[in-house]
Amino acid sequence: MKTPLITRKGYLKLKQELDFLWREERPEITRKVTWAASLGDRSENADYQYNKKKLREIDRRVRYLRKCLENLKVVDYDPQQEGKVFFGAWVEIENEAGKVMELRLVGYDEIFGRKDYISIDSPMARALLGKEEDDEFTVKTEAGVKEWWINRIWYDATDKL
Repeated sequence: MKTPLITRKGYLKLKQELDFLWREERPEITRKVTWAASLGDRSENADYQYNKKKLREIDRRVRYLRKCLENLKVVDYDPQQEGKVFFGAWVEIENEAGKVMELRLVGYDEIFGRKDYISIDSPMARALLGKEEDDEFTVKTEAGVKEWWINRIWYDATDKL
């Protein structure tokens, strides 16, 4: 089960995607389907079949986004979070091998297309929550137990709009 949290920027991005799909993309594809259907035999009409499939994909994504946006709770930045890892934090961590990573703890719907974002539900995020700079923590994964150190924690104050 995913935690229904999202940053303000993430929420606005999903809302923008929904608006684009519903107001621009869907009407354009609907016009193409109508035009292709007017050409006659739909069973051998590649334009009709392709655009009909695309329309189904758009409708499926629109349904998902509407339901998702309805249930998500926007978490804004709060200055009281400074110094500890909470939702929306950027964290620089390092392991014993010297590998350094910068990660941001965000909601499930924000992680796609970003390698530096991790879901608040991930084992790494769960292990980080509540920690402070210079804290050591362990992460239990399928690959085993790994030790990490927190080098730095910061928040993007522009998340509060």
